[in-house]
Amino acid sequence: MATAASTAQTVEERLRLIEDRFEIYNLIASHPPSADTGSGDYTAAEWTEDGLFDRGAEFGGPTVHAADAGGSANPEHRRAIEQGLAHFAGLPYVQVAGDTAFAITYLQILVPDRVGPEFAVPNHGASRGFHVHRVSANRWEFIRTGEGWKVARRTLRPLDGALPARDILRGALEPYLSSRE
Repeated sequence: MATAASTAQTVEERLRLIEDRFEIYNLIASHPPSADTGSGDYTAAEWTEDGLFDRGAEFGGPTVHAADAGGSANPEHRRAIEQGLAHFAGLPYVQVAGDTAFAITYLQILVPDRVGPEFAVPNHGASRGFHVHRVSANRWEFIRTGEGWKVARRTLRPLDGALPARDILRGALEPYLSSRE
């Protein structure tokens, strides 16, 4: 299976690809802390001005403005943060092609468990623990700008057994699937 890394001709091209991937990993890795701290300005800075965050019909359809993409300015999102909301992203699959790229990843929404007894974990205190509120499949699309990589589009679908989330996840298998045709 040929990848962008194996088809790059020079050490400089290969190094650029590695640097691109690290920058994209960091963009995705910064999403949970920015969402969980309500850092709307940071979120907006990481998106293109016309960035599209498509959360699907469950959340009222697409949101076009980057500042709204994380929902961190939303009073309801702030309430969720105050109640212990935690976003947890999985390691992304990243594919870079010149000045565009995409990534496929999972995102979990964790919330404190408010039911059940507290339990102690040695050397880590006591709590009721957390439970997974939602798991979703995410496709991130990026473009290279003069300021570095920015999010141009993000599509999120809940992992509820429906086809749209599985279609997103298949994106990580495209190189494998196309090599078998």
